[in-house]
Amino acid sequence: MVDTSARLSRNDLTARGMVGAAFAAMAAVTALDLLDGRLGALFSVGFVLIAGTMPLAVDVRELLPSGVLPPVLLVVTIATVCALVPSAVVVEGLPTDAGWLARTLGGAVDHGVTLLIGHVLAVTAVVTRIFTDPDHPRRG
Repeated sequence: MVDTSARLSRNDLTARGMVGAAFAAMAAVTALDLLDGRLGALFSVGFVLIAGTMPLAVDVRELLPSGVLPPVLLVVTIATVCALVPSAVVVEGLPTDAGWLARTLGGAVDHGVTLLIGHVLAVTAVVTRIFTDPDHPRRG
């Protein structure tokens, strides 16, 4: 039998803590990127780093949210920016008088590659954490 007391003493976050930390970090990155008035490269790089780091910060028994959170994190962040600073989401071909929903959808599509990279990193980290966990059933 494996002693889980050492495992419980690690500094891993709970799933709820990880979600809160991810949204707080994304808010900070977005606020910094909005200093020039629009979302750009800092937003994309920050999102990828946050999405890839989430599974590394959470306890291995609570990995599911970190694998499904990246799309939610991106869309909620873009929707918030569209509601607060609509001019910050610039999408080629989108009319300047486009509404909140159109800007949110356009912004999410415009950041599709960013989402793909971040989500692939998150899922890869989840799978790696599962299979390298010392308590994994295959290691028994």
